[in-house]
Amino acid sequence: MKKLKLYSTGYLFIFPSLFLTLVFAVYPIVWAIRYMFYDYQGYGEAIFIGIENFTRLFHDKLFWDSVVNTFVYAGGKLILTLPLALILAVILNRAIRGRQVLRAIYFMPTVISAAVMAVIFFIIFNSYNGLLNKLLTNFHIISEPIDWLGPKFAMLTVILIAVWGGLGNYMLLFLAGLQNIPNDVYESAALDGANELQKFWYITIPMLGPVLQIVIMYAIIISLKGYESIMVLTEGGPIGKTEVMFLYVYKLFFPVSTGSGVEQQFGYGSAVGFMTAVIVGIITALYFYVSKRLNKLY
Repeated sequence: MKKLKLYSTGYLFIFPSLFLTLVFAVYPIVWAIRYMFYDYQGYGEAIFIGIENFTRLFHDKLFWDSVVNTFVYAGGKLILTLPLALILAVILNRAIRGRQVLRAIYFMPTVISAAVMAVIFFIIFNSYNGLLNKLLTNFHIISEPIDWLGPKFAMLTVILIAVWGGLGNYMLLFLAGLQNIPNDVYESAALDGANELQKFWYITIPMLGPVLQIVIMYAIIISLKGYESIMVLTEGGPIGKTEVMFLYVYKLFFPVSTGSGVEQQFGYGSAVGFMTAVIVGIITALYFYVSKRLNKLY
């Protein structure tokens, strides 16, 4: 009782966060784990069916196509975003005129809602009267409109939009790491005759290693979980070309349109959500394993 009285103020402070975590995080997970083994449409009686949802899952072509699309989307986003963000951070870490303004400009897209951003880019990339097609046509670069959100270019389009939206966030994280590298190291390297590329490769990258590992892990998780802008832009189409895992899970709980080909199924959606979490967990664990092995090499 004495300890309870002593720490009562602290317990009162953490209670709201603890309560919200239990209600909006822990309880939904427990609920989903239970209904993985039921045939439940969100209404009516839930019928226990054992592992039939998982049997269906392993034969669900839509889901496995969404897994492949997720890896393509996440891989494309990482390959483009991280090098560009690092280069921008290195440039904006120098004493150049207007660097504070440039940092703000590059960071600004990260504070825009994904849904709002997707609507803006839908206006730009619209196949028939989009701003990009009009611009390219006026400059005689293309003779007919390009279907940017069609089967051929849809995945590339959503990747480029994701790069634009996430670039400033990763740039800021790299900037924080770069500002912890002492200038004396670069000055010593310059006295030894090192050029800018050698400084970047032999000083910046190794000394940025711990930050780089955290940023890559964060970027992998965010990229695998991303679906909001895709939902607004393409709803996973056309013909499933941009269907990603978390969008497929979302559709099973909240069908976005009658023509999506996915019906509301809470029981099966719980099973798909569990498998999606397992896949993300495996990728994260593999990254941790590889990063630890690389640390031992150095």
